[in-house]
Amino acid sequence: MSSTGAGLVFALSLLVALLLVHRPLGDYMYRVFTSARHLRVERVLYRLIGIDPHGEQSWAVYARSVLAFSAVSVLFLYAFQRLQSHLFLSLGFPAVDSDLAWNTAVSFTTNTNWQAYVGESTMGQLVQMAGLAVQNFLSAAVGIAVAITLVRGFARTRTDGLGNFWVDLIRGCVRILLPVCVVAAVVLVAGGLIQNFHEPQTVTTLSGTEQAIPGGPVASQEAIKNLGTNGGGFFNANSAHPFENATTWTNWIEIFLLLMVSFSLPRTFGRMVGDRRQGYAIVAVMAMLAILSQAAVIGFQVAHHGTVPTAVGAATEGTEVRFGVPDSAVFASATTLTSTGSVDSFHDSYTSLGGGVLLLNMMVGEVAPGGVGSGLYGMLILAVVTVFVAGLMVGRTPEYLGKKIRGQEIKLASLYFLTTPLIVLVGTAVAMALPEGRMSKLNHGPHGMSEVLYAFTSAANNNGSAFAGLSADTTFYNTALGLAMAFGRFLPMMFVLALAGKLAGQRPTPVTGGTLPTHRPQFVAMLAGVTLVLVALTYFPALALGPLAEGLH
Repeated sequence: MSSTGAGLVFALSLLVALLLVHRPLGDYMYRVFTSARHLRVERVLYRLIGIDPHGEQSWAVYARSVLAFSAVSVLFLYAFQRLQSHLFLSLGFPAVDSDLAWNTAVSFTTNTNWQAYVGESTMGQLVQMAGLAVQNFLSAAVGIAVAITLVRGFARTRTDGLGNFWVDLIRGCVRILLPVCVVAAVVLVAGGLIQNFHEPQTVTTLSGTEQAIPGGPVASQEAIKNLGTNGGGFFNANSAHPFENATTWTNWIEIFLLLMVSFSLPRTFGRMVGDRRQGYAIVAVMAMLAILSQAAVIGFQVAHHGTVPTAVGAATEGTEVRFGVPDSAVFASATTLTSTGSVDSFHDSYTSLGGGVLLLNMMVGEVAPGGVGSGLYGMLILAVVTVFVAGLMVGRTPEYLGKKIRGQEIKLASLYFLTTPLIVLVGTAVAMALPEGRMSKLNHGPHGMSEVLYAFTSAANNNGSAFAGLSADTTFYNTALGLAMAFGRFLPMMFVLALAGKLAGQRPTPVTGGTLPTHRPQFVAMLAGVTLVLVALTYFPALALGPLAEGLH
């Protein structure tokens, strides 16, 4: 079988697996967030943090809880890195520099996992395991909690109660993320990933030189970095490193992990609003956009018109030979469609148009299926915008799931949509205007522009992958990208929670003959179209200066 054929089988088998897990996992998450029963370990945790698990929170209290918890997480992780040299399992590494510690603390707290450092030579094993990996769990659970809160806003009426952040956070970790990760880590160890506390072992290579081979608790971090759509690798090479991703089938497992929760959450949404068809409509849009992206990236990498790709049969530069071009393209598309940031190939070496699609995946808002939680609430915001546009077309007040989309609701949805492009475009413009921003580029012309644009797009959309030709470990980029990650994570969350509060306070609107059906193929096509058109209008000038200019050169 040709490599392209094998790549298609690889992608199709992933699709089948996601279809099989969609219903049982979605139904399980529905039960997790609607059950009145608290597990014993959960009750212990509630007592430790001093909260009443039966107490409902308004959107404002829920939002303050999210911000307070995240602020404490940033401070804790920053201190952990700065005190690294005094901790056990530090492997003798010094304290992390202040600007890099700030960037990394914000990065892992915001589910971005942008890594401006070399993991195996910067972070000790305790910081990796008890600092970074723990934040992988917590930041993912925060995203799921906010998504569930928005769904409650659609499902509830005439109330200001939207659940309890601390209950949602703990249940997301204890009942969803931890059990799956335990199983996934065991599977990955069986596939060849390492899991130990060994110090670097010095070996003699075939050429007679000495090389230090690092160890560490890798498989456990690998499981949550993908399942939680985090992306932070134990090693600098991320999932291209054989200790993080040993074989073709572990490559498949890792892609499946980073997609499974986000593709199943629409089922949870449908169950919670009492209409499974609504969940099917949302997941259909996600699948449509994901398939288009996968096909485009594979096509541009396999059939590029360049001289070298034509001669060797594909654009192989920067691709791990163990996986090949098609499988690497599937991974690249999946990791940028979600907010994961894991990589098993070098995105900076992708063809100009292939890299442009990876940029577009993030610019769309990572909603196909997006990060755990953030993908669902991003798509629901776009659904609100779509019904508003449809309402303008027919001259009536738009409605979605029995809730009227009035001026206040559409303002919050618009603020959500405009925040990230504003951060991306202003950040890119400032970086290109300042010498501190330009000097980090390893390439000039359109490709250098793409490197900077990719960095701010990745940071503001909480992705974490990079066009690694940009040397980002500088005071300017550590500070600027840290701010982009923080604002890109928490400002949209506040708008989502405020919208949830507005929706939950409404009375239900009865369905009439003029109500737009939001479960039919017509709405699915409209939602996909609005998603792509909004992105095209917002980002097209920047794309024209970067990957499009390079691709048409």
